[in-house]
Amino acid sequence: MVIRIGLGQINSIVGGMDENVEKILRYVEEAEENNVQLLVFPELSICGYPPEDLVLRLDFLQANVRAVERLAQSTTQKDLVLIVGFVDFKDDVYNAAAIIHRGRIKAVYRKSILPNYGVFDEFRYFARGHKPLVLNVDGIRIGLTICEDIWVPEGPMSAEVIGGSANLIINISASPFETGKPRVREEMVGVRARDYRVPVVYTNLVGGQDELVFDGHSFVVDHTGKVISRARGFEEDLLIVDLHLEEAVLAKLHEPRRRQVEGTQECEIVDIEGALKPPEDLIKTRVEPLKDDLDWTLEALILAVKDYVRKNGFQKVVLGLSGGIDSSLTASIATLALGPENVKGVLMPSRYTSKESIDDALALGKNLGIQTLTIPIEKAFQAFLETLEEIFKDLPHDTTEENLQARIRGNILMALSNKFGWLVLVPGNKSEMSVGYATLYGDMAGGFAVIKDIYKTDVYKLANLVNRRFPKPVIPERVFKKPPTAELRPGQTDQEKLPPYEILDDILRMYIDEDKPIDFIVNEGYDRDLVKSVIKMVKNSEYKRRQAAPGVKVSPRAFGKERRLPITNHYDPE
Repeated sequence: MVIRIGLGQINSIVGGMDENVEKILRYVEEAEENNVQLLVFPELSICGYPPEDLVLRLDFLQANVRAVERLAQSTTQKDLVLIVGFVDFKDDVYNAAAIIHRGRIKAVYRKSILPNYGVFDEFRYFARGHKPLVLNVDGIRIGLTICEDIWVPEGPMSAEVIGGSANLIINISASPFETGKPRVREEMVGVRARDYRVPVVYTNLVGGQDELVFDGHSFVVDHTGKVISRARGFEEDLLIVDLHLEEAVLAKLHEPRRRQVEGTQECEIVDIEGALKPPEDLIKTRVEPLKDDLDWTLEALILAVKDYVRKNGFQKVVLGLSGGIDSSLTASIATLALGPENVKGVLMPSRYTSKESIDDALALGKNLGIQTLTIPIEKAFQAFLETLEEIFKDLPHDTTEENLQARIRGNILMALSNKFGWLVLVPGNKSEMSVGYATLYGDMAGGFAVIKDIYKTDVYKLANLVNRRFPKPVIPERVFKKPPTAELRPGQTDQEKLPPYEILDDILRMYIDEDKPIDFIVNEGYDRDLVKSVIKMVKNSEYKRRQAAPGVKVSPRAFGKERRLPITNHYDPE
């Protein structure tokens, strides 16, 4: 009993129904050439994920339904069975999968476990499905699940295997990347496969969508939970695998505990005949490697930049080059994502900019092969000082004058963006965004914040990794060694106002990513007054983060749509 399955790991575009259907049809052609019998695409692959409030528009829902119907009509002469994610819209709105065969939608499965945590808001948009579905395809029983359905031990998979006698489970997913997530998925799905003694086919979305990036890494586990095939990460892929089901059926017969489960939900059984033709010769199983977490984080940032620029109609990007580690890393990622011909660097020296910083920024631009412009800000800065001189008289210089320089630079970058159509990249990191060490309408100005979810200590690790991605290092060695500084006044360094980043990042990870209370952080060996001062900075900077550019989520708790706190907030965690 062998079935050849194709996992169509595609990069869907939210709202791009016509584009998505055309891409799916190209995969159908390739799958048919390889004698694939069952071809599976990711969650909501027809309309893209997540569609958010587009789901509240009647015209969007109707266009999505027309798209899946058009897809079905285009496969009239195809024998393979096609499973594709879409928004089912009849009595209510459902996150669903359409099962298509020979031009007809044979069945629709509706997702039953709706996630409503982290970046997910599915309670806002979808009704729950209530009937597990098993396909009886020429005698092979296949259960369907969608993403979160399989993360719950007693979800629909239980009913499909126990009540519907499924010998294979399909899961279509749109699971966003975060550091370490590919391994977590495989471990979890492996547990489900062992529990029920069935193979599981897990097809995941790939591509960047605003703050989210989907890593792909679709895979197949056998009935023991072992990964027997895996697709590539962070790129589109058609993974084809021949599944031998005899061993799984035999193993299930030797697992009597499943028969003791009471109250199993009733399954819908849908027969599909004349679909499967056993392959004449077996294909070689492909298992792409899993890289280290840091490598995958870099891949996530590269893909996120590439897709945000491409999908939003831009071609070129621009960013300020300060000679520091953050802008150096951001420029390097942009170059890897878009090519040097599409990246513009701008040096905007002031009276406080050191020669070393200028030299390092110019060296970076030369090493990357990007066009580098130099636009001094002294004249503009002096004009602002003179304009404000009367109202500021007798008052000492402070952060006001420092922030003026950052805002002049932000204005220059936005002027270049307006004139040439370049997207401005923001180089601020998570440590700075956490404590508000950034200037509104200055170094926060722009369209996309590449390393917004990367703590400063990890910026250095990624920068070292980036240097190994090029034939020779592109970020100068001195950039790694000199103290971080905004250079907005003489002798300024970050550590005048902030604790060392090694300490700051540890406190921030516990407080922001893990929601640990003050006492827990103090018991980890940190001074209570320091912890309280850091938390106060985090709280007082919420209004800034609300106005920040969107950025790539790679951590368990990213700013933006995931970590949502009120600006007006009198709660004292002490």
